[in-house]
Amino acid sequence: MRSSRLRLLAATGITLATLALTACEDGTGTQDEGTGTPTATATTEKPADAPSDPSADGTGSGSGSDKSSEPGGGKDKGDDGGKDKTGGTSDGSDDPQSRVACNGSNTAVTARPVPRPVNHMLITVKNTGSKLCDLTYYPVLRFDEMQWVPRPVEESQGQAVVSLAPGESAYAGVLLSAADGSGDGGTTGHKLTVGFQGSTPNTSGGPSAVPSLPAKGVYYDSSLKVTYWQQSMDDALSY
Repeated sequence: MRSSRLRLLAATGITLATLALTACEDGTGTQDEGTGTPTATATTEKPADAPSDPSADGTGSGSGSDKSSEPGGGKDKGDDGGKDKTGGTSDGSDDPQSRVACNGSNTAVTARPVPRPVNHMLITVKNTGSKLCDLTYYPVLRFDEMQWVPRPVEESQGQAVVSLAPGESAYAGVLLSAADGSGDGGTTGHKLTVGFQGSTPNTSGGPSAVPSLPAKGVYYDSSLKVTYWQQSMDDALSY
């Protein structure tokens, strides 16, 4: 009987100690396990209408966000008006690889007698290609099966090579016969071959051209001469 009472007193003491510890933890002296207020939880979410940080996503109006708003920002640094660093144009016309020789494959050639000066013919060469082409020296003319080469008019030689951009033309004047009749071996030619010279004299510059002549042909004699290539029609017919 005595031992039962001792066990009851011990159990009662443990229960009281537990209640005292619980009261100390919540500061109220009692603990309500069913209706306690839930503990607030911290959150990092921004309100839906909170302004965004311009520097966060790079889309705001902060500095560096839109280069087109800066002075010159909308212009590509490589855009210098078509000029390259050497002062030339960016079309590559100064590049030797972009230049070719003018010849029968990339030009249209015509030959027609002119009323003034008398006994003269004008040869016109038009660049029909897509690249700049160069005319060197003077055209090499051959009527029919002629076995000799007409002499050039030396005083017509220019200081530079005649160059033609696509669509441009150059000229050469031909003295067909002496006006005073001093020439000999006169004959009428019905076919004309125009040869082109290379980068050195008397070398081939490529395919020849065969322009049409008047149906009655063209009269020439031993006075036959041709000018160097000229940029101007007037210059070509001034010799």
